[in-house]
Amino acid sequence: MTRIRAASVVLFVALACGLAWLVALPLWLGDGLAEPSAWFLLPVMMLTPALAALVVTLALRVPAPGERLRFLGIWPLRPARRVVWLMVAGWLVPPVLVALGIVVAAAFGWVQLDPTFSAFSAEIARSLPAGAPMPPIELIVISQIVMIPVGALINSVLAFGEELGWRGWLVPALRPLGTWPALLISGAIWGLWHSPVILLGYNFGRTDITGVLFMIGGCMAWGVLLGWLRLRSASVWPAVLAHGSLNAAAGLVLIFAASQPDLALAGPLGVAGWIVAAAVIAALALTGQFRRQPELAGAPGRLLSAPRAGRGPQPS
Repeated sequence: MTRIRAASVVLFVALACGLAWLVALPLWLGDGLAEPSAWFLLPVMMLTPALAALVVTLALRVPAPGERLRFLGIWPLRPARRVVWLMVAGWLVPPVLVALGIVVAAAFGWVQLDPTFSAFSAEIARSLPAGAPMPPIELIVISQIVMIPVGALINSVLAFGEELGWRGWLVPALRPLGTWPALLISGAIWGLWHSPVILLGYNFGRTDITGVLFMIGGCMAWGVLLGWLRLRSASVWPAVLAHGSLNAAAGLVLIFAASQPDLALAGPLGVAGWIVAAAVIAALALTGQFRRQPELAGAPGRLLSAPRAGRGPQPS
């Protein structure tokens, strides 16, 4: 990495994490996640990586003006067919992986499944106004599952704020280190960025360093998959849809669980999710899916290591 690229990465990480803590500060000074402003502050926090990317891009001119849209993966969408198919995969596959994670968690005994949905039914009943009729729980469950693709599109709006920073800017910026370092380091930073809310009990209900470590593990696992979408398509949009889809499907385990599970083990960002992600990553690696990619602005072609001197981009 050149000196300016290293400086830009440090500035980006400092800005993204610093702004996240700044946005979350009212939660720390108030009632934590129960603070009334949490519904507003949590989505705003998702915009901080995009803001950090824009500041670094404008202040340090990394990337240069002529290649910014290409570097960030916003435009052009080429090769178009691959971008479209990977966008569809990013939209529809994460809920399947989350569901497989539930199966893995049940197999290891980390969650007890309840086919009658009694725990979920009780939770719905508690949320209804007094005297309101309770709809059939099966209808609620089906509607929740059917609405996941729609929720994925809605969640993608805010997920763009994160993805423009993590997969749009940071992964290409780290690309000279090699693909695997770029994917794993960006995933670890992504997980660490969540610290202001993880330490308040978000996601795992753990308010100590273990919650942060579990989040880093989950973000590294999913970060490789989202990063693969980014690099294989040369576009940020498949990763945006995949992030939105993951967020939309993340609560599936709570629908099927007989009691509140330990999400550090049974959740999509917990150990069960790591196992599923590792299996998919292994399958992609064994079938050669990490070997080639379209050219990235400032980071041409070859995936398994940093571009070698004297070698041009490999064919996609």
